Amino acid sequence: MKYVVVLGDGMPDYPLEVLGGKTPLQYARTPWMDRLAQKGELGMVKSIPDNLPAGSDVANLSVLGYDPVRYYTGRAPIEAVAMDVKLAPGDTVFRCNLVTLSTDVAYTDKVMLDYSAGEIDTSAAHLLMDELNRRLGNARFRFYGGISYRHLMVWRDGPQNFNLTPPHDIFGKVIRDYLPSGAESDILRKLMMESSVFLGDNPVNRQRMARGQKPANSIWFWGQGRKLELDSFYDKYGLNGAVVSVVDLIKGLALSVGLEAVQLPGAPGDMHTDFRGRTLKALEKLRSGLEFVFIHVEAPDEAGHHGDLQTKVKAIEAIDENVVGEVLRGLNDFPQSRLMVLSDHPTPIPLRTHTAAAVPYCIYSGTVAVQNASATFCEEAAKNGPYFPEGHLLMGHFLKRTLPLC
Repeated sequence: MKYVVVLGDGMPDYPLEVLGGKTPLQYARTPWMDRLAQKGELGMVKSIPDNLPAGSDVANLSVLGYDPVRYYTGRAPIEAVAMDVKLAPGDTVFRCNLVTLSTDVAYTDKVMLDYSAGEIDTSAAHLLMDELNRRLGNARFRFYGGISYRHLMVWRDGPQNFNLTPPHDIFGKVIRDYLPSGAESDILRKLMMESSVFLGDNPVNRQRMARGQKPANSIWFWGQGRKLELDSFYDKYGLNGAVVSVVDLIKGLALSVGLEAVQLPGAPGDMHTDFRGRTLKALEKLRSGLEFVFIHVEAPDEAGHHGDLQTKVKAIEAIDENVVGEVLRGLNDFPQSRLMVLSDHPTPIPLRTHTAAAVPYCIYSGTVAVQNASATFCEEAAKNGPYFPEGHLLMGHFLKRTLPLC
């Protein structure tokens, strides 16, 4: 038996007037996902408990079948696993974005212009992270380069009870009211302010501005936490598997539960990613003998954060054709197989950030006949099906070999 999960990050949205009152999922052309909706179990799942942050970290922990109320320690500790950053029990690790802030005003009066510094390329970002270590790194603080704008900072034996705001939540806002607060937060604010003094004048940023690109002129801390401990996926479900993703967060979750994190060197997470290539990698893993693969695609979420409706629709359509469609073609080699398509959370275009609302899912087995010829894979249609108020229970439901699809 083979099991495949396809997750389109941030696909769900609000009905939008510009789309005639449809959501991007309803508006996009998705014949493959609609086929699943007509033949499979279409329902809703709430992957983010109301008392936890509305983030991909919490949501994907749920999707993999782990109760975030029990296991969640923060976003950065998950990414630390993917980046092989070793944490001692008392260490606090922070997500450290390279961001673009406005200039020519005092630091506290600056505006968050871009949480990703124009989706800075990884090689340029690493040069800036090296500069941060030379200027600000010491026995207490160490910076670690990740992918594009996504990096880490470790505070050895540091506190963790800070109030920190994800930078993608404050696009276009003055940062004054969103700077770190809590005990010893003045240290984090000082590091951020000091970074802005020298990063803007770094040769990397001078070159970026000369090319019309946004400078990565400050760091921004958020998502802090301590070392993560999770039970193994094999012990929990009896399956060996792999995760295909370019995002350190997802790779970190995979490694934390003993799944293989498939490497996709140099692949971005936006619309320029090779959608079909990552799908073929996943199918290769099934052919090699693994029983479970999880394919994560970041592009709709990135488009949602940028408020880019056209790109979000294109990303959904690309997932349908080059991921879901390609998986279904590949599963012809495996008569005993099951596919689940879902999202982790909405990233609505009007908000440019995540919400904790329930999302549609569909479980499909190729042996099932058409049950609802008019169904489509979207938020509204899924409301008529089963509902999982505790998202971590959905994975066990999906993996039951005797699952009756209704």
